[in-house]
Amino acid sequence: MTEQISGVDFPCPAATTSPDLTNDPASSGSSPAAGFASFGFGPELLEALAAIGYSEPSPIQKAAIPELMLGRDLVGQAQTGTGKTAAFALPMLAGLDPDQRKPQVLVLAPTRELALQVAEAFNSYAAQLPQVRTVAVYGGADFRDQIHHLRRGAQIVVGTPGRVMDHMRQGTLDLSGLRALVLDEADEMLRMGFIDDVEWVLGQLPEQRQVVLFSATMPAEIRRISQQYLNSPAEITIKPKAADASLIRQRFLTVPAPLKLTALERVLESECSEGVIIFARTKAITLTVAESLEAHGYDVAVLNGDVPQAQRERTIERLKSGQVNVLVATDVAARGLDVERIGLVINYDIPFDSEAYVHRIGRTGRAGRSGDAILFLTPRERRFLGGLERAVGKPIEPMEVPSNATINQNRLDRLRQRLTGALQGSGVSAEEKALLSEIVQRVAQEQGCTPEALALAALELSLAGKPLLLQGHEDFSQPRAQGPGRGEGREIVGRGETRRGRPERPMGAPEENMDRFRVELGWRDRIKPGNLVGAIANETGLNGRAIGRIQIFDAHSIIDLPKGMPEEVFQGLRELRVLNKPLQISRFRG
Repeated sequence: MTEQISGVDFPCPAATTSPDLTNDPASSGSSPAAGFASFGFGPELLEALAAIGYSEPSPIQKAAIPELMLGRDLVGQAQTGTGKTAAFALPMLAGLDPDQRKPQVLVLAPTRELALQVAEAFNSYAAQLPQVRTVAVYGGADFRDQIHHLRRGAQIVVGTPGRVMDHMRQGTLDLSGLRALVLDEADEMLRMGFIDDVEWVLGQLPEQRQVVLFSATMPAEIRRISQQYLNSPAEITIKPKAADASLIRQRFLTVPAPLKLTALERVLESECSEGVIIFARTKAITLTVAESLEAHGYDVAVLNGDVPQAQRERTIERLKSGQVNVLVATDVAARGLDVERIGLVINYDIPFDSEAYVHRIGRTGRAGRSGDAILFLTPRERRFLGGLERAVGKPIEPMEVPSNATINQNRLDRLRQRLTGALQGSGVSAEEKALLSEIVQRVAQEQGCTPEALALAALELSLAGKPLLLQGHEDFSQPRAQGPGRGEGREIVGRGETRRGRPERPMGAPEENMDRFRVELGWRDRIKPGNLVGAIANETGLNGRAIGRIQIFDAHSIIDLPKGMPEEVFQGLRELRVLNKPLQISRFRG
């Protein structure tokens, strides 16, 4: 059955791929989904798993599914891409009562992208269970549309904490019949400031319920929640597969944020690689980067949370076949990506944590091949380098932004290689070759020119009006006043807060790459910085580090956000609700 929520379809296809495809269907000669039959799943689930290519459970699935099938609470420490979505989704589906139309399973996810992905996974696994319905609820989407789908009846609800709270308070999400709650990527919810919301939801659940908590890391706050709200949970830890660091050359370069895009273009020109993945922090940045590279003649594709599953599959196939050489992606969209021809990974934005860095660079150096990884750091981000080096167990080499001389030499070398290749093996038919030869002879006779002059003219024609040699600015230590890439993300530099009763002293001017906004929520609305950070990060896809200073007054707050916000993103923020109250964001005029 298909649920359409706010313009997003969640089909239940008998497809060849689906989210969370971490199982290896070629791992043995066994029949499809044979390894899953041992868990006691019904034929409908096994048929759906076979249709999407699952044959053998992954380690997290082998460890978690038996415990969850027994109804136990569970704490799982596992990275993205280990198969944890199927690890909790399959036993939840196996235990559903399809005839009961009230929510039986609630999954909390930190971002709408992950919520959509988890909902899509549930629908894929439930392809042969037509009575089972899944609804995704998240901020930034039409609230009334979500109410409509909830009232139609759904056994599974997947949502972000804030929007789930809104529906619970409005009485449009009835959890009286809830059997299980799943906290997916709990540490990310903690980082984004959602942990108070999560505890509020936990406090409203029926006394008899199953609670499942998955987290990549186990900070003290997450451990406390597991001890307080879970009943004698099973504990499972799946160590991530570390990329073979010996096969991956890792380097970093330091460049001011406004010059990152220009530096990226220079790196791509100087680093010869058959396949490149560029990791960016937000959907907006993936589009900015891709548009700039397309303008410079690169074959580019984008993977972010807005890309439908079918288009994602086509994009990956194009990358594998060589039709696309550069992929610009967010972390969530690139999970599970395995393409052997990737020779270079560029971290255009620093990842959220060291585990994400290991996961990113692991996209290269596949199948025993060597690979390269380059990390872009702004001067403020240099302090995070040591943590990444400890995660990979080796130093990350410094590098400079490629100079004009380096790029020009590479351009000359590539032109020579193309010319040599054209001489050694023509890509045109004999008939076309004869026509080209006739044109060359006619022009030579008409113009009375030498073969050398004609060859030079042909080479100039191949440049399509673009200069062969790069000239101009080479200093990347300081941003230029009107440099390209202006407005790219940056980490948090601090949040000033004004408590109730203190004089309203505004912050100093926003930093160079930030714009200042006003929201009509303050201390009297019980708003906290974490509420604002979490809601805005969830709506825009920004990393929390990209959000600047926050100052909270009694009736309003001031917040700094990166420059260059697309108009459609700003309109989404204008419709956003925090703590069930409208944000009412506007540009600061003070």
